[in-house]
Amino acid sequence: MKSYIAPLVLLLFSLVSCEKEITVDLPEAQKKIVVEGTILPGEFPLVLLSWTQGYFDPTDITSLQNIFVHGAEISISTNGTTYPLVEFCSSDLSPQELELASQALGLSAETLQSLDLCLYTSFQLTGEANTVYSIEIHKDDFHITGETKIPQLVELDTMYFDIINPAVQDTLGFIYGRLSDPDTLGNAYRWFAKRINLYPDNTPDLELRGQPKDRTFIAPFGSVYDDTFFNGLSFDFVYPRGLESNSQKFDDDNDERGYFKVGDTVAVRGCTIDRSSFKFIRSLETQIANQGSPFATPFNLEGNLEGGLGAFIGYG
Repeated sequence: MKSYIAPLVLLLFSLVSCEKEITVDLPEAQKKIVVEGTILPGEFPLVLLSWTQGYFDPTDITSLQNIFVHGAEISISTNGTTYPLVEFCSSDLSPQELELASQALGLSAETLQSLDLCLYTSFQLTGEANTVYSIEIHKDDFHITGETKIPQLVELDTMYFDIINPAVQDTLGFIYGRLSDPDTLGNAYRWFAKRINLYPDNTPDLELRGQPKDRTFIAPFGSVYDDTFFNGLSFDFVYPRGLESNSQKFDDDNDERGYFKVGDTVAVRGCTIDRSSFKFIRSLETQIANQGSPFATPFNLEGNLEGGLGAFIGYG
């Protein structure tokens, strides 16, 4: 044993002596505009613009206030007609309008008021299936363009709820569905769900009592898929319950997290999306899943815009 200990001690000392503190000066990243744009059949387009932030920049109420891009010129063109978008900020909304905005964006009215969230829309334009939309954005020296299509809806064949483990918990489960994919390669889909029933009077959080369980449709993690492996076939799938961003609700922090519950009334929004939108959402969810892991394969987000980050997505 003694003959092994001496070399081991020498090796440990040599490793310690090789340590050196290194300071890395990170270069200043070029400032860019991030676009979050959507358009759905029968609904007005919604476009949110924000500035990129440094990885180590502080995140507080002041920095969040300054992250939104104001005064941009945005237009959406389709079928030979161009529609200018108008900027609206939550501080300009009436209480009734603020509640509608809360439902559309999935943010509480208090959050909208504190952040003074601003977005762009046009009340002259509503989405239609099988239609292509081009977006153009101008802000100072920034010029961003992109295109998306609202594909034809592929309806879900059926949906049902099933309890995952009745022997352990007889009220919690997932929603299952079946879809028949058209025999044309390249179809892509996204799943959203929204609990529309109210929290009961015995809810532990007094503020939630009598309130809808979900403010908006929520996409769970891994919400997109394409027909690479099931083109032209009928297939079954299952999804857990998605969580609102930064949710502090009790049922997102206990055994009910990720589950639907017996007694819930759930509205499902099954969407078709074009290929570029699918690639963007898939790459975004993959990066979130990596969580900065050093063993993950690095790659950039696959957006569908030129001159900026993010995406403009049409949902069927």
